[in-house]
Amino acid sequence: MILPIFDDSYAHSMFNSAEKFHSGYRVQVATAPEFPQIDEPSQFLVKVTDSDFEEVDRFTMAIKFFFNGKQVDTVPPTSIEGGHWDFDYVWRTQGNHIVEIYLYDMNHSGDVIAYKFNMGTQSPFGYIFIIAITVGALVFTGVMGYIYIPKMLKKSRS
Repeated sequence: MILPIFDDSYAHSMFNSAEKFHSGYRVQVATAPEFPQIDEPSQFLVKVTDSDFEEVDRFTMAIKFFFNGKQVDTVPPTSIEGGHWDFDYVWRTQGNHIVEIYLYDMNHSGDVIAYKFNMGTQSPFGYIFIIAITVGALVFTGVMGYIYIPKMLKKSRS
């Protein structure tokens, strides 16, 4: 009989994701793909849990998007069934955005709970990684060729 030593496993945290605890609730946000492309549809993912990490059955939420201190978009208050809300969103500007999320009447007190997140679009590091991997592969191929091609030529002459 094999007993699992570890009962939880976690995938890597996405780069363009965050979570915050406030007033007994945890809000998690992410984008898919991790770095959305400008003027192309992407998914904006929201998850709401209570302090025991149990998903909230229903909630009402509004979202405001800011870029350079100016509001660029809004999602009006929307009632959500279940702890997840995934919706299509198109980012219009490259760079860092501030996303404010508002939960309405979570404690049945009429209060609004506000959360603020930084979200980015089009990572500048993507091109750097691609170039670095390409250069690394070319250098590796060159070194292997420098080492093994003379040996292969010697064998073929003998």
